[in-house]
Amino acid sequence: MKRPLANPPFDPQIAPLLPALEGYVPVGMTPDRLAHFRALKMPTIEEIIGDLPVQCVDHTITGYDGAEIVVSVISRKDHQKPGPGIYNIHGGGMVMCNRFAAVHPLVDWAMKHDAVGVTVEYRLSPEHPAPIPVEDCYAGLAWMAEHAEELGFDPECLVIFGGSGGGGLAAGTTLLARDRKGPKLAGQLLQCPMIDDRNETVSSHQYQGTGIWDRTSNLTAWTAVLGDRRGTENVSPYSAPARAIDLRGLPPTFIDVGAAEVFRDEDVAYASAIWAAGGDCELHVWGGAFHGFYDIAPESEISKACLAAREAWLARLLSRWRAKQVPAGEDRR
Repeated sequence: MKRPLANPPFDPQIAPLLPALEGYVPVGMTPDRLAHFRALKMPTIEEIIGDLPVQCVDHTITGYDGAEIVVSVISRKDHQKPGPGIYNIHGGGMVMCNRFAAVHPLVDWAMKHDAVGVTVEYRLSPEHPAPIPVEDCYAGLAWMAEHAEELGFDPECLVIFGGSGGGGLAAGTTLLARDRKGPKLAGQLLQCPMIDDRNETVSSHQYQGTGIWDRTSNLTAWTAVLGDRRGTENVSPYSAPARAIDLRGLPPTFIDVGAAEVFRDEDVAYASAIWAAGGDCELHVWGGAFHGFYDIAPESEISKACLAAREAWLARLLSRWRAKQVPAGEDRR
């Protein structure tokens, strides 16, 4: 008889927030509840930008299989060329939310780094199952790279960013870019990425009916994305990057995850696999943190530490690019 799994506890500063979130976060989400969570109101891009001198411009581009999808370009109104480019893929388990969900980092990075951000409206499952979501994301990345000069960023400093389901799609898009010899990425920034459809890890069993995203919701979402293929050998690593066998040749990678969430073990394993392949990866596992804690409770001490680590990694990555921009013999101060 197996001993019941004990769950690492939630951080005492953020745990009291969970009861008030019931019905607003996808815990225990079955297919019949998807419409409810899709209908929940999210901040608009106008609300996110507020009175900052930042603009958002929409473009219709060609996605997978010739379909039209929309990308939005976020940049400072006084943007200086050239600068870094950051490609964003939104979360929501690949089944909900839109391109402006949790897009505030792009606005922040436009102000702080004069970065040009692009966020993609990939098509959602189950209406559009794999490989459509990741292929739409790759199409958006390719469009961004092709229009680097027009958009005003240096294609040598293109970073991909995503959290949760968007983190998994970012990892899959990075694999596609490597294997297709597509856009060259300077880095991939993955926050609590959703990358393993098999749900066989200890952490995937520990969190059921609690937190922000639990085992039931994860199984529902992966089934929507993969259908009957979920958990079988017939799953592409581009759709579920934990399936990838060869992780050589990836750009510098940042991964973070909560210690008290479903994705903990798969994300730790992915970082370990990158290291085993000789890659560059920074991993943070935040004790007591539930899924998406940094967006739910940004003023908590653990969220501040998490966001500081993310910002420090990105700043170091961008400093390497900036160092290359200084001509030989010129003062670097």
